[in-house]
Amino acid sequence: MDQEIASAINRALFHHQAPAHIRIMNARRNAKGAITAITNQNATAEMALLYCDIIITAARTVDKGVVNVKENETWDRLKIDAVPLVRYMGKRSEGLQKMRVEFEAENGSVAILAQVRWLAHPRTIRERRQNGEIAASSVVIVVKGNQVAQRLVKKGIKMVRVWYRDEIYTNVGPDSRSELCCGWGHIEIKCSSKPKFGYCSGHHRTSDHSCNMVGCTDHSAVTRWRSAPTAKEMILRSVTDARRRLKPPGQRGRAGKQD
Repeated sequence: MDQEIASAINRALFHHQAPAHIRIMNARRNAKGAITAITNQNATAEMALLYCDIIITAARTVDKGVVNVKENETWDRLKIDAVPLVRYMGKRSEGLQKMRVEFEAENGSVAILAQVRWLAHPRTIRERRQNGEIAASSVVIVVKGNQVAQRLVKKGIKMVRVWYRDEIYTNVGPDSRSELCCGWGHIEIKCSSKPKFGYCSGHHRTSDHSCNMVGCTDHSAVTRWRSAPTAKEMILRSVTDARRRLKPPGQRGRAGKQD
């Protein structure tokens, strides 16, 4: 039924002379019964919603339960730097709840969707503050929509007449890989190295790599690099292989048998 909904919507959009790129590529129903539709790669949900009435009418020809259509929500995390501890971690302060109220009061009605939290563990922050090492730290907030997040990054965040610098926050672990230098343990926005393609070691980005073989059409070097396993996958494979070797020969299964 879900694909029938996508087909009905596309036929309706074509009939009403919507631009050719505004089409539905796929539709599926989640566990809660809501239908999620994915637009063509050249169209955004905002473009499709210009034809909201047409989409609803078409979808209802297949499923009478469809009553509304809206853009899918995306949540972005922001890291705010240099947040003063004396104001938001002092004995007489109201903590990060106070910061949340002040943020929502002075930043264009932008709401924080989850609990504000310190980037480091609060106990570590208190100890370093007591030792006189720091007077400020970083917090992480969650806001609705990438456009809202990008606007706050560009403009900054204001709280009690003080402007704070912020940035999109991304978790980084040992299995993170920079698309700039192809190194592990960090991501591109935090990479200060020169571009380097991990397969040929050339000083260029992966996206800029070209094959020197005459007549080559698949550029297998780039294909193999992009399909290479992550560090986490390689670790899991190593553990699996080690466990297989430790099993007695009769319990290894087909993969562990020897000729």
